[in-house]
Amino acid sequence: MGNLKVTMTDVEGETRTFEDVEDGISLMELAKQRGVAGIMGDCGGGCACATCHVYVEDAWWDKVGGPDDIEFAMLDMVADVMKDNSRLGCQIRMTPELDGLEVTVAPASSY
Repeated sequence: MGNLKVTMTDVEGETRTFEDVEDGISLMELAKQRGVAGIMGDCGGGCACATCHVYVEDAWWDKVGGPDDIEFAMLDMVADVMKDNSRLGCQIRMTPELDGLEVTVAPASSY
């Protein structure tokens, strides 16, 4: 196991902090491994659905960065719950720079 830290608030409002996160794992993979409610990852991380939609906490946005055009197109499919801080968890890979990252799982939408 790694030593990076991530805090996730799931769709039911439960906040969990994981302190043994591996460098290189995506938020989607992490959430599925740890049973975070609301993260399905239906496409397996191929940026082909929006079932790993998260909101990045404002303090982390500059480090995480915005979505590329393909990811934005996927997020645009869930425009009713898309926000300025929306990202797909499969497209955020943990790095030492993201140690301490905080995200909230977006509510389910019509994918």
